[in-house]
Amino acid sequence: MKLKYKWICGLISVSLLSTAMTACSYPWSFLSTEKKEEQAGFETILPRTEESRKDARGDTKEKTGERGETQEKDQTEGNGEGGDSSEEDPEEAYPLPERFDYREWGRCPRVGSQGDLGTCWAFATMIALESSLLPEESWDFSEDHISLQNSFGMDQDMGGDYTMAMAYLLAWQGPVREEEDPYGDGVSPDGLTAVKHVQEIQLPKAKDYDAVKRAVYFHGGVQTSLYMEMESEESRSEFYNEETFAYYYNGAEASNHDIVIVGWDDHYPKENFTYAPRQDGAFLCVNSWGSQFGEAGLFYVSYEDVNVGSHNLVYTKVEEPDNYDAIYQSDLCGWLGQLGYGDETAYFANVFKAEEKETLEAVGFYATDENTEYEIYVAEETGKQGDFKLGPVRAKGRFQKTGFYTVELPSPVELKAGERFAAAVFIRTPGSIHPVAIEYRNKENDGVIAKVDLKDGEGYISADGRLWTRVETEQDSNVCLKAYTRRK
Repeated sequence: MKLKYKWICGLISVSLLSTAMTACSYPWSFLSTEKKEEQAGFETILPRTEESRKDARGDTKEKTGERGETQEKDQTEGNGEGGDSSEEDPEEAYPLPERFDYREWGRCPRVGSQGDLGTCWAFATMIALESSLLPEESWDFSEDHISLQNSFGMDQDMGGDYTMAMAYLLAWQGPVREEEDPYGDGVSPDGLTAVKHVQEIQLPKAKDYDAVKRAVYFHGGVQTSLYMEMESEESRSEFYNEETFAYYYNGAEASNHDIVIVGWDDHYPKENFTYAPRQDGAFLCVNSWGSQFGEAGLFYVSYEDVNVGSHNLVYTKVEEPDNYDAIYQSDLCGWLGQLGYGDETAYFANVFKAEEKETLEAVGFYATDENTEYEIYVAEETGKQGDFKLGPVRAKGRFQKTGFYTVELPSPVELKAGERFAAAVFIRTPGSIHPVAIEYRNKENDGVIAKVDLKDGEGYISADGRLWTRVETEQDSNVCLKAYTRRK
């Protein structure tokens, strides 16, 4: 048994998520590590008034229901024991218009100005999040709070990226209201609580423009990135046409500036760009340089821009802050790398200690690539480290799109105060050799990822669901797996 255990441990391999920091012309190499092949980005908005639905694609309310209903059905329907959620995404069946503009549907969020700080990523995050709630709810979330109160220990002038945005929101560190933490004073008060809970984020596939458009149409603004020579609305660039508000870059530089896609025009003239692309077509995007830039803060980016749509993020499930009473987690820096056995399958688990008498209602984890299948287990009354046995399957299904998902358990699990319990997931991600998302401490990057804490978790990985390896001690990582409870 010991030999087999050592052999299994030896199979574990790590892949770190590699992205580029975006800080408005200050590119950062976030992690000098192996990049996962075709790492997906994010996704999601549909006009949501009754009349706008009819105008945009005919009266389909009876088929699709209210916002988010079709997405939830596709990805989590039948999650109970014996259930399956493998049917095709119903959103794929609807034809998209050749032109779509949030401004015409009351969906365009307010345009802010980042000033001289490297906070384009923070503005893009909040713009995308705010757009996912419009027009029913109008919010002004704080860019100061996300850039100063996240778990990465970086100054506002150091930039950031989408992994930081996901980690902050999924950990319920925010968002908070702008009025509670105004932008630009360099001060962020402690103790503020999130006014919304983000429970799902999708990452549309890189350069899959159909997926990006469907994300915008059905869910919300898509956060993406560009290479920009310009640093503010006063800057000039040969790649930007100030007369037509049109941008096109086709060089070798990597992304260094975050923006939000809020529409598109398949027939936007290629002649509007200073260097004409081969074909017509452009995305309508919101920038973070105030209303003096572009067309009241918006501009067009050619479909042929080399970077746009390469990394994408959309917020597909945003709930009220009372949806659960507690969140158990150890991955405050979120998805920084991936762990596995050189195979598309693996088990992973986190052991937590119930603070009160409560019920385990849901678990949240990442699908690190498309068409990820999962099974969820709960082990109650766990013993010493690594000594627990999985019970019956509590939920199962398949996620068609890369992202973070919260899965409700059809039958909540009763927990006693002080009880140690394990939330565990079996995952199958086709084509992957590192299917498990982890928060990883890379000693070479301690200056960037200053707050990765390996003392706050008890996470495990297993090849067979019986023999478990402690990831904090053996792999310098935390498992990205959260548990949500309601208290008695």
